[in-house]
Amino acid sequence: MERTTNPISVRIDWCRRQSAQARTDQEIDGWRAEEDGLRDALISGDHSHDYRLCPPEIRERYARGFQDGTVLLRAARMERTMHAAGTHDQAPQMERDGLQGDEP
Repeated sequence: MERTTNPISVRIDWCRRQSAQARTDQEIDGWRAEEDGLRDALISGDHSHDYRLCPPEIRERYARGFQDGTVLLRAARMERTMHAAGTHDQAPQMERDGLQGDEP
């Protein structure tokens, strides 16, 4: 099954919804920082300097968003590479074949 939704876009939308429901300015700032980090990972940007004077928890949220975005991009790249190489579904099939061969 092909995925039609970009996981970073989904996560950015989720951060926006969380920000809209936040009860304090610090919560709002945290969600926005995480969203900025995700966006920077997507566009290979770096706005960490914008957060240098922010409280540590806000800087950490930006860093978390950036790191998570980077991991999501790597996973998507690996999935595309495996799919292009034709190995995307081989491991589960080989595992099922091995299990079936053990039955009497």
